[in-house]
Amino acid sequence: MYSEDSYLLLSGIQHYAFCPRQWALIHMEGQWDENYLTAGGRILHNKAHGSQITEKRGDLIIFRGLKVHSSELGIVGECDVVEFHKSDAGIRLKGYSGLWCPYPVEYKRGKSKLDDCDRLQLCAQAVCLEEMLCVEIETGALFYGEPRRREVVEFTSELRAKLKDIVENMHKLYERKHTPKAVKRKSCQSCSLKDLCLPKLGETDGGSVIKYLEMHLS
Repeated sequence: MYSEDSYLLLSGIQHYAFCPRQWALIHMEGQWDENYLTAGGRILHNKAHGSQITEKRGDLIIFRGLKVHSSELGIVGECDVVEFHKSDAGIRLKGYSGLWCPYPVEYKRGKSKLDDCDRLQLCAQAVCLEEMLCVEIETGALFYGEPRRREVVEFTSELRAKLKDIVENMHKLYERKHTPKAVKRKSCQSCSLKDLCLPKLGETDGGSVIKYLEMHLS
């Protein structure tokens, strides 16, 4: 169990899964630069949260911008949308009659990815909700802006184990205040921090800054 003063931002899980260096630059060094991809994602998130925090539609209750946390993982954050579906297997909600099952929905720009970056962030939201509400959550959904449809995500034991390992590594790096070295990948092209990160440094001998400057200033 982690103490509240050591909680990390839940949103950082997606950053770390995409690139540990990107996560460190943003969450430890406070660096940020926006491109059209991050701007599109921000606009989509703002639309998801909307102005109405809670909404009821028959056997469905929708909470937007719900604050969540987990002392087990040591994370804190906010869910884009949490739907509560009426179900005999659910839990009681204050102010509402009947039983309700939580179903987290995360909004993302673009389309579904081959890696688990987005799925891990959604799984973390589910773990937080499980801890806070004393309930088991088997599935959630990722809504992608490009195809404008949902991808159902199953919170398997494998995905949960991967999430736990990633969060533990995040805490270790944060305690050490260590920013991983730049390693150039294909995904660097879409990263808004590529001009701050300088992934090309990793292509020089040993990633030496001195050798990089010698190559480009001589």
